[in-house]
Amino acid sequence: MSDTVLTNRPLPVGSVDRRAAGWWGMLTLILTEAALFVYLLFSYYYIALQYGRSWLPNELPSFRLSVPNTAMLLLSSVAVWWGERGIKRGRRGQLVLGLAIGILLGIAFVGVQLIEWSEKTFTISTSSYGSLYFTVTGFHMAHVVVGLIILIALLVWAILNYFDSKRHAPVPIGSVYWHFVDVVWLCVFTTFYVTPYLS
Repeated sequence: MSDTVLTNRPLPVGSVDRRAAGWWGMLTLILTEAALFVYLLFSYYYIALQYGRSWLPNELPSFRLSVPNTAMLLLSSVAVWWGERGIKRGRRGQLVLGLAIGILLGIAFVGVQLIEWSEKTFTISTSSYGSLYFTVTGFHMAHVVVGLIILIALLVWAILNYFDSKRHAPVPIGSVYWHFVDVVWLCVFTTFYVTPYLS
């Protein structure tokens, strides 16, 4: 019985038809999560317009860690996209490699973000700026962790040979969430790291 558990059986998800319930479910989830970040970033811009530069911390956000971190997250998205392209052509090894690279870069992003949090001169309770900074980046970090869990699940299924060129619906469904996480980070990066220098 234990020998048949990890056999090459197709997942009960269906083919790559984008009208599948999983695809629409993921898009609905992304829309609701996007709304959360829109509200949070709106709060930032609302307060920033009310108080101007005096609202910002004395030491403006540094690009020392945030720029490399942004590059790592964008490269992880490219790697996942490359892997997804591979399985569409029946190249399972390309999918495995793309997902593995995406996961490693995502984990590195989490590590660098934790270092950056520890170096901040303010906390979540220091000011409204600190509260918004840690709330928004914290919510994004939570989404990164969820995205990593999705990518790890896809990687395990790919290693177990569950996907082929015709049956790989979970791959685009899961990877679109990862791409969403990356787009959200670009908005967060622009808001907290770029706009303070423009005010």
